[in-house]
Amino acid sequence: MPTYWQLLLLVLPVFVIIGVGVAVRRVHWIEGEAEGSLIKFTVNVCFPCLIFESVANNAALQNPTNLAVPPLVGFGLAWISLIAGKLMARAIGLQVGTGLRTFALAVGINNYGFLPLPIMEAIWGPGSRGVLFVHNIGVEIAVWTVGVLTLSGLGLREGWRRVVSPVTITIVVALVCNLSGLSPHLPKVLFDAVHAMAVCSIPLGLIMTGVSLANFINEPRQLFDPKVSLAAIALRLGILPVLFLVITKFVPFSVEFKRVLIVQAAMPTAMTSVILARMYNGHPKTAVQIVFGTTALGLFVIPLWLRAGLAWIGV
Repeated sequence: MPTYWQLLLLVLPVFVIIGVGVAVRRVHWIEGEAEGSLIKFTVNVCFPCLIFESVANNAALQNPTNLAVPPLVGFGLAWISLIAGKLMARAIGLQVGTGLRTFALAVGINNYGFLPLPIMEAIWGPGSRGVLFVHNIGVEIAVWTVGVLTLSGLGLREGWRRVVSPVTITIVVALVCNLSGLSPHLPKVLFDAVHAMAVCSIPLGLIMTGVSLANFINEPRQLFDPKVSLAAIALRLGILPVLFLVITKFVPFSVEFKRVLIVQAAMPTAMTSVILARMYNGHPKTAVQIVFGTTALGLFVIPLWLRAGLAWIGV
């Protein structure tokens, strides 16, 4: 069983790389059009390569339960978290127009991409990434349907269109290659090229997370609101992790998926909430306050929840 300090040392490099992103943005090495281009390149090219490498040859995904259950649970937990976020927003006095919907979205969607990936790989090895990616299909669907509806009131058609992306297409293609037995017959040069791009995805993604956060540091007073920040921290890093771990403990999921849920329970709010708040006329300042508060405190809280989950669930 890893100690708290061992887990903290696993988490710390992730935050150091995010800090590098903040630094390069502050010295104007990445800004303007370069920022948007690098984010698109990371999400649409490097990240799909990491997904293909992690899924195409992953033996754990030949277990049918690891294909059907994780997306459904990912969607369900995201939906429950959104509802809990809306209830908490009303409890602290937020209303539509002052951040209620944005609070619900930001607290409801935890970081399911670049932050959990290096943590899972450090604890269980690269083979653990495949089930996480399949789980993320359900979260993506929740974000672009229930999440967008919560934030903007748009119809399902607009949300479903967002689900079809290079990421989801890559997951489908990689699963087909895995389940059909095609993967071993693909040329080695293809896997070598995919691997070269895949190794760039996590550091680039973390750096661009830091770059995005740095855009709000010029107004430090805007990064914390006692009512919003503390309520979000209590829900995202306090109440919801307990719910995730209770479900993980008592529902007979596979070992691989239990590992995914232990890490997901510990995660802070996803940066995606800030982007969505901008795209759909939400309350970006509220999203920034929640992302900053849960991420900053997450450095110290993530190892606590990881240790608690590992000890209680025993995987």
